[in-house]
Amino acid sequence: MLKVKLIVFVTLLTVIISTSIFSQTKAGADALGSRKYDEYKTPQFCGSSCHVDFYQQWKQAMMSQAYTHHWDEIEYFELAVPHAEKDPLVAEVKAGCNGCHAPISFLAGDVPPPKPEMNSRANESVSCDICHTVSGFEGEIPHNFNFVSNPTDSKTKYGPRGTGNSPEHKIIKSDFLKSADFCGTCHNEMSPFGVWVKSTHLEWKEGPYSKEGVQCQNCHMTQAEGYTAVMGNKYPDAWQHLFHGAHDPGKVKGTIELRIHPDIREAEPGESIKFTVALFNQKTGHKFPTGSVEDRIVWMHVEAVDAKGNVYHLPVNKKGFDGEEYTIGADVLAYQDMGIAKNDPNFKGVQRDGIPIGDRIFRMAYFDPQGRMTIQQWNTKSLGVDYRLGPRETKLEYFTFNLPDTVAPGELKVTAVLNFQKLVKPVADFLNVPDEEEEIIKVNEHSTYVTVLP
Repeated sequence: MLKVKLIVFVTLLTVIISTSIFSQTKAGADALGSRKYDEYKTPQFCGSSCHVDFYQQWKQAMMSQAYTHHWDEIEYFELAVPHAEKDPLVAEVKAGCNGCHAPISFLAGDVPPPKPEMNSRANESVSCDICHTVSGFEGEIPHNFNFVSNPTDSKTKYGPRGTGNSPEHKIIKSDFLKSADFCGTCHNEMSPFGVWVKSTHLEWKEGPYSKEGVQCQNCHMTQAEGYTAVMGNKYPDAWQHLFHGAHDPGKVKGTIELRIHPDIREAEPGESIKFTVALFNQKTGHKFPTGSVEDRIVWMHVEAVDAKGNVYHLPVNKKGFDGEEYTIGADVLAYQDMGIAKNDPNFKGVQRDGIPIGDRIFRMAYFDPQGRMTIQQWNTKSLGVDYRLGPRETKLEYFTFNLPDTVAPGELKVTAVLNFQKLVKPVADFLNVPDEEEEIIKVNEHSTYVTVLP
């Protein structure tokens, strides 16, 4: 009888342990509702007396605004949620967006979370305890929030430095936290149609920096001498919690080098000059632009100014590759699938680009199931030509200027400017997104000179 009871006890214990382990290793969509809010400390708790400096860095980074940021709020509540409620094919995004934008709310099953104005815990966005309770990821490729969060007793945190104890919690050394795979759990995304709509980690993995051992953190969490906690030791290589990227103008400026030169230095009215612009991606370990590629627009504007101040716009020379029409500024409409969320089946769309016609665009177009260009990554069924700038890639663009008879003799200045917008202006205007999101950031510029002969 004792033996039978022992067998039953061991069996029950095994079931309990297995169930506990299973609940701790749920990841991705399966992790919805698997946790409770009180298993995670608030960022304020972490930053009020111990990790003060990192907390202040995080507060001004986009990690702290992943849920509250104005464009993310508009995109989620005005486009994604109503679309998901109408179309079973994309229904998963109603909860899934929060796996990366409000992960604690997602894990707690609080989806859709209260709007930011309600000041719920969803507003913590990507907080300290989310990253420092992640032990790994499930599957072969990190993507779609398939990280494994193990808050255990709320007293164990994962960190890059070493196993030990602090006055508040235990520390477990985690090499995963220092790896690009950790970032890839949210910076790779596959749409419900099986298309990679965010692939920053995959772009890095295919590029030269991954082969050299350079991780995401080396650029976006640079190291410096300092304290990781106010009562701790000073280290020569403390990881800074800056997370600066596309929303940091200082990070964007200078990303691409460009130089323009003519094929001749002197010309008469009626003659043609061919200008070459070389663009070199000298700074990013992934493609530029990356991440929310469906929203971003990077374009090059070239214009000439003659000796009397007359301005001439130079459209790019076409190269003739498939899909090139999506890489040149045009007067066309797009983004008609926004009409689904807006209850307007006859929505004709808005201007696709909002930039001068003929300018070169460095982008990858996203297409909905009807083959229309979309900014809704969850509704993306196919991709167009990828004409972005890869890491350490140089692209050459050409512009031909036929000098008009009226051009003034003397010095002709020709300038190439590369611009970046986080969100295409016509979309921002249509959805009443604050002007900050459509701000034009000058990535770089260069000028050359030609003499116009009398």
